[in-house]
Amino acid sequence: MEMTLQLVIDCADPRRLVSFWAEALGYVPEPPPGGHATWREYWADMGVPAEELPAGAGETPESIVDPAGRGPRVWFQQVPEPKVAKNRLHLDLKVGGGREVPLAVRTERVTAKVERLTETGATVLRIMDKPDMAYYAVVLQDPEGNEFCVV
Repeated sequence: MEMTLQLVIDCADPRRLVSFWAEALGYVPEPPPGGHATWREYWADMGVPAEELPAGAGETPESIVDPAGRGPRVWFQQVPEPKVAKNRLHLDLKVGGGREVPLAVRTERVTAKVERLTETGATVLRIMDKPDMAYYAVVLQDPEGNEFCVV
């Protein structure tokens, strides 16, 4: 039996996180299945009761996919409660190229990605700059406070 992986992120505003994480990961918003104008229409056709769908749910994409088909689908599940504690799981966006790439080049790549992400709503929490270890990374939060790293 084949297994696939879907990453689910609880959030208050799926539209905002779809936009942010599509940019961060190079993904695209997932269109509704063939023949349906919206995900809400698709879910209704599948028999999901209207009372189980929050207002506005499925009117715009709430998931993103890797256009190359290599990475997992990411679904932003709307939940009523806010985030209150540190993530127990986080994403590392590995853009530096690994230790075989000179530290200065990795730092430049990470910094460029961080600048793009802060322009789209991320907040820098801390910079992990350890030249004696040839290590550079930045810890950020997405627009809803979920932590992730750019390495």
